[in-house]
Amino acid sequence: MSASASISLYGIPNCDTVKKARQWLAGQGAEVQFHDFKKEGVSDALIDGWLQQVDWETLLNRKGTMWRGLDDATKAGVADAASARAVMQAQPSTIKRPVVRWPDGRVTVGFSEEAFAKALKA
Repeated sequence: MSASASISLYGIPNCDTVKKARQWLAGQGAEVQFHDFKKEGVSDALIDGWLQQVDWETLLNRKGTMWRGLDDATKAGVADAASARAVMQAQPSTIKRPVVRWPDGRVTVGFSEEAFAKALKA
């Protein structure tokens, strides 16, 4: 099967939402390539590609432990896509998970069975 026909899922293996997404996709028989943020990092090109399709406020996880651990000046400095990108590049755990690139090239952030089912049918 060609790489273009598979789903790329980006995240952290111990993240509960990533686990749910991976289990759901496996249950559908989907071919998934997993990219571990912690082991493989997140390139500028990946983040830039995601930001072309997803608003930075959707991609940046302001509810997570990593975000809460940032100093107030860093958090206050995030006001646009460029500043959010810089924080996400420096601290990949501030990226909302999972990020999924579907076979048709679309990108989604987070997990919902309804959204995933719709994306698989596209």
